[in-house]
Amino acid sequence: MIPFTTLPLRSPEGGFLSSRLRTALAACALAALAAGCGAAVVPSIHSDTNRVAVARGLYERREFTLAVDVLSSYATTGTGNADIDQAVYLLGLSYLGQKDWVNAQAQFERIARDYPESDSAAAAMFQLGEAMFGQSRPSDFDQEFTLKALQQWETYVRTSPGDPYARRADARIAECRTRLARKLWRSGDVYVKQKLYTAAKLYFADVINEYADTPVLGDAILGNAVADARLGKRDSALAVLRGLEQQFSGQPLGIKAAELRVKMEKWPAEGDRSKRRNRPIEAPVQPAGSPVAPAGTSYTP
Repeated sequence: MIPFTTLPLRSPEGGFLSSRLRTALAACALAALAAGCGAAVVPSIHSDTNRVAVARGLYERREFTLAVDVLSSYATTGTGNADIDQAVYLLGLSYLGQKDWVNAQAQFERIARDYPESDSAAAAMFQLGEAMFGQSRPSDFDQEFTLKALQQWETYVRTSPGDPYARRADARIAECRTRLARKLWRSGDVYVKQKLYTAAKLYFADVINEYADTPVLGDAILGNAVADARLGKRDSALAVLRGLEQQFSGQPLGIKAAELRVKMEKWPAEGDRSKRRNRPIEAPVQPAGSPVAPAGTSYTP
């Protein structure tokens, strides 16, 4: 590689730059490179007394990896120090910033287990829900971690009603409940497509009874009406759809109900194929909920 200072650089006027000027330019380039590299170097920690403060500054600048480097060993070896609970909590937040949900969960669980009297204990309960929710999967898949996050946030709201994160927890609870409800509705919709209407009604009933505060309620009501009509209860299904048309006139649910009613009036009852085919039915998830009026629908018959 040719040294920078030996390159025959030209001046704007076309002449070659002097050796002294080339050296000065090289020094400037090296200084800029050193400054850029320095931004990714862990700051010097002269004592443990300022370690948490340094890590907090890194976290606030979103330098999560550096914050983890500063705190990871101290969170283990500093047990007994006055600020160890703050270090563990901040380490958990830094792992969240990296989307390292498993390690974040471990730190927040440690706060609850080892430092329940910490000023960070309530916030750690909320952040534990975030770590669990980060490990959840879309509604087409298993919802183990969605359910865990929901239960964690419900416990947090119940035990820390005045905490600054309480309103965010309410929004997260609604998000979890909607995802769980959609998982049930999708299962019911699959059974409708397979013409296993009795099985489908089990899932729609769970949404209606347990998740009536979610936007998925409208989907479940329409799906249940389809299953009833196919099972020979078309008149009662049409009555439900007409009621939705009136109650939600001009709204998405009312419009969908009207469209489905027009189609349903031409349907014959098909009977239930589940009586002729022995198929296992997945056990529905049934956490508690509080019913309210349906918010909308995305059901497509």
